[in-house]
Amino acid sequence: MRPLIAGNWKMHGNLREAVRLAEGLREGVDGVDLLVCPPFVHLHPVAVVALGSRVAVGAQDCHAAGKGAHTGDVSAAMVRDTGATHVILGHSERRQNHAETDASVMAKTEAALAAGLIPVVCVGETEAERLAGRAEAVVTEQLAGSIPYGFITAGGIVAYEPVWAIGTGRTPTEEEVAAIHATMRHALVESFGPAARTTRLLYGGSVKPGNAAGIFALEHVDGALVGGASLVAADFLAIARAVPE
Repeated sequence: MRPLIAGNWKMHGNLREAVRLAEGLREGVDGVDLLVCPPFVHLHPVAVVALGSRVAVGAQDCHAAGKGAHTGDVSAAMVRDTGATHVILGHSERRQNHAETDASVMAKTEAALAAGLIPVVCVGETEAERLAGRAEAVVTEQLAGSIPYGFITAGGIVAYEPVWAIGTGRTPTEEEVAAIHATMRHALVESFGPAARTTRLLYGGSVKPGNAAGIFALEHVDGALVGGASLVAADFLAIARAVPE
């Protein structure tokens, strides 16, 4: 399968910076799919810049409802209207800062699929859970509770992001990453059958040009969900170029 390098821009940048960053990525990298996820207010302008390029565009969240009295929220259909094709769901910052549960992530994922979006569902353990020896169990539970029927056949993507590694500069060892990705692959195949063998599994958590090659060489790692390094075009492209040919 083609590797995917996804950039989560989080709450960074103004319109001019978002457009400039998207322009710097248009040429892409041979053999690698690129995805950028800007703040919602910049989705359409970035999608316009990316049109006809090698770069796909996604949102960072969507609401489970199709419409209604949900001040400040956006539906999956609204995300689709901007020109976006993907949406990140269940990111640890949403789970922690907005008290999102597996059930709410499941509902959002179902809404995204119904709107024709490709969901990127995030899972990952806290430091306390890892120290307690529960990392694999937590990730397996999150997968079971967050991923609905139809996810695999629609091309859904899973991103493993150890909560304690996000934005800290710390990363798990390659052995730890490999173990979780193997666990995810096994859990998905057990739940959804052989089709899940081609579901793209991304690693996220302080991915940088310097550590990307080692991560991408691991079995069942099909790309990355990149945070801070995705805000610099040269760094993001360098990470993409680290994918083995």
